Order: sequence, then C-alpha cells, then structure tokens
Amino acid sequence: MGVGPAMVVQQHGNAAASARAAVAAAAVASVVVGVGGCGGGAEGGERNADPTQTVRGAAERLVREGSSQARTSMEMASGGTRVTIHGEGVYDYRKGLGELRVRLPQDAAGDEEHRPITELLAPGALYMKNRGAGVPTDKWVRVDVTTLTDGNLVTGGATDPLVAAELLRGARNVTERGETDITGVRTRHYKGDVELSAAAKAASGAQRGALAAAAKGFRKGRVPFDVYVDDEGLIRKVVHRFSFANGQPEKDVAVTSTTLYRGFGKPVKVRLPAKGDIFAGKVAEPGP
Repeated sequence: MGVGPAMVVQQHGNAAASARAAVAAAAVASVVVGVGGCGGGAEGGERNADPTQTVRGAAERLVREGSSQARTSMEMASGGTRVTIHGEGVYDYRKGLGELRVRLPQDAAGDEEHRPITELLAPGALYMKNRGAGVPTDKWVRVDVTTLTDGNLVTGGATDPLVAAELLRGARNVTERGETDITGVRTRHYKGDVELSAAAKAASGAQRGALAAAAKGFRKGRVPFDVYVDDEGLIRKVVHRFSFANGQPEKDVAVTSTTLYRGFGKPVKVRLPAKGDIFAGKVAEPGP
C-alpha cells in the first residue's frame, strides 16, 4: 500500500503530474511503500557544553517539556523536478501522540487545491484521513510504521517530530556552527550526521521499531543533519537530508525534511480513531 508522498501521485493526472509522480514514487519505491544523556551543562545551554551530548540529549529534553506545536516541510528532488509537502500541528511527547494537517502541492497550473490530509502519529502507527485512493472521507487508514522500509521517516510526507528528535541520539561528527535566530529565539547551530543503526539502538522503546526498520531500509546508513538548540536545550529547528535509490544507484532521490518546534508546554489533546472508523478495504496503489 503506497502512502505519504505517493499521495501526490494519486491526485495529479496530467503530464506534469507524472513527473512529480516519478519523484514521489521514488521516495517510497520499496514501500507497499552512546544513549544521549542530558547533563546540567547541556540543558542549561552553557557555551562550553559538549556539542555531541547536547544534540544527543535533545530528545529527552523534548519529552521533559511535554508538548509543542510543530511545522514540517518535506522537499523531494530528482533531476530538475521538486515536490514540497507542508504540515502543521501539535505533539504530546510524553504520550508519543501527534496530529498534523499535511498540505499537498497544487497541480502544475496552480489552480487545483487539494484537501489537507489529517495525520495522527502514534507509537508504531500512522493514521491518515482524506487519504483519497478510494477511501471514504469519514474513514481513517492505519499503517504499521515498523513494516515500512523507511520507518515512516518520509512515507507520510512529514517526519514525525518526536522521531526527528530521536534520530539525533545517533549523532556523530557534531560541530557547533555559531548562533542563529530561529523565529526570534537565540539558538546554537550544530551540524553532523546520524548513524541510523546507532539511533535505533539508543531510541526510546516506543520509537525503536520504526528506526530499526529505517536502519535496514535506507541504502545509506548515515543521514546529514542541522539542528538549532535554544538556551534551555530545546530543539527549535532540525533538518535531515535523506537519500533514496530510485532503483538505480546513479539516480538517487534527495529528500530534505525540516521540522520547526514552538509553543512548548501547552495542553495538547490527540484522540486516536475508534476501531470502527478505520478503513478495512483495499487502498488503491499509486499510478505510474
């Protein structure tokens, strides 16, 4: 069952959409689609805190804060074709539950508006509403993310904000690149790469299965990142750069996933769908 970026494929019927489809399908071609502690120095934002430990401890710091608002963007590029998917919502990091409204691109002429897709993120699962592909508008599609070869890092068109932070537990080669303002907040910019297998081993129990799937499914085991951490040790922005083989090693698809965090600590309510509201039929496959 194709999901996520493949949703773009199913909602574009012209020649230009076919070019987008090649990019989106490539991103999900194989899908039917040390543990970071956070010491006082890292959390307190001391200038001389160890960059690697600051970055690795960011996920735990996020969970302690409890919740936030999140904005996501995912850009896929292959050759001269680019597709960008945007999302916005909230996340309860202690419960591991989030809700995003994901907006698909307009068609090539810019005059076709697509209904936002509501995504519910839960430990081990992704729920989607307004999925299209023959799914009734009042029903949800449920996907076991541990069965996806990318662990749902890109399949849903948005990287789960908690998983985006959990990835940093596998941070390597971290360097500090100075201070930067992110939405008016002073942050320190860190750059490095994630070793997916290390991130999977160090991840919290609820996220381990998805990251273990990604560690096995990605052709490249390391993912470059940029992360921006404020003086309280909270992530304000993280960018991951994934790479997929499009059936041919020389034609990789580049996927840049960006997550912005703000509005920390506000009450968040995410209600998962009842069993009777989950679609039990077959979801149409994305077109060529």
